[in-house]
Amino acid sequence: MKQTPLIAQHRAAGAKLVDFAGWDMPIQYGGVVDEYQTVRTAAGLFDVSHMGRIEVSGAGALVFLQGITTNDIAVLQPMHAQYSMVCNRQGGIKDDIFVYRLAGPNEYLLCVNASNRDKIHSWLLEQGAHVPGCRIHDRSTEIAQIALQGPATRAVVATFGSTALDALKLRESTMVTIESVPCLVARTGYTGEFGYEFYVYGPPAPVWNALLDRGQSAGVKPAGLGARDLLRLEMGYLLYGNDIDEATTPIEAGVEWAVSFTKGDFIGRDALWAQKQAGPGRRFIAFELLEKGVPRHGFKILDPATSKPVGDVSSGNLSPRLQKGIGLGYVPAAYAAPGTSIAVDIRGKAFLATVVKPPFYTRKRT
Repeated sequence: MKQTPLIAQHRAAGAKLVDFAGWDMPIQYGGVVDEYQTVRTAAGLFDVSHMGRIEVSGAGALVFLQGITTNDIAVLQPMHAQYSMVCNRQGGIKDDIFVYRLAGPNEYLLCVNASNRDKIHSWLLEQGAHVPGCRIHDRSTEIAQIALQGPATRAVVATFGSTALDALKLRESTMVTIESVPCLVARTGYTGEFGYEFYVYGPPAPVWNALLDRGQSAGVKPAGLGARDLLRLEMGYLLYGNDIDEATTPIEAGVEWAVSFTKGDFIGRDALWAQKQAGPGRRFIAFELLEKGVPRHGFKILDPATSKPVGDVSSGNLSPRLQKGIGLGYVPAAYAAPGTSIAVDIRGKAFLATVVKPPFYTRKRT
């Protein structure tokens, strides 16, 4: 079992550790819902060092990344980030990623999912072998990753005295030093709340401890993967392996906005363009149950009139904020419009539901 550099901090905090994509990760500390509420009302600190961090650099880096990602890398300004996809030649999603353009010329950092780190690194090396002047370096073991998310985040970060951090807009980043440790700090996250992600170029424990200490009076607590999953579900954010995989395309998954058909050729473009022109046979939806119940990954979505299966739930749970069952899934296009009535098979009983437009939760702007 792999462990992040913060495993000692998790054990000291009494975390319940579970196997996640081959990593010994905290699923919770005091309780999933309590940690969820902490993020929504104060701020939660997440160790996400299990994610992969791959550096791509050199004179050929831009050309290379344009050819293997779906979004337009060329529009990225230095110290900005964008959400993108890496697809196979059939348009299936190999991974959904964040691409950070760093300060130096021709320097990029890719954040990839933990379960796909080895697959994506191998894919990059295979495709990069044909691009001159392109260096690919897996820096996952050298750079840790911490996320501070929640409305108290800005006040906590302000205690470090960095005006650059306070000035960051969404998907912008800057380099700062915290407890003598260099960090790339970005306004990105996976919760829907105001927050920062810290890419730590050194020992992460001093940074982790400093964020907890500075945030103690504001109610900051460590949070685990259980709360993280609830938070991202309420935002309708995709989870690789549940909501998307190599049998799913960005067009089907409703993230066509992360695909640039005007930038030129990229792996999977022809297949995705053909699907866009024809229209996908199935579409990604969000739904709310109309009666008490909890939808789960793998449950069947039904036609409410006939009770015949028409699709599958990809993610689902009870929303602490809405106090109702919510979920994501795939259905034929005829069932995908917001307001459409569907049903979900929960242990042999059909529970009525309505298709809604995500997100389920919208934070108050401060």
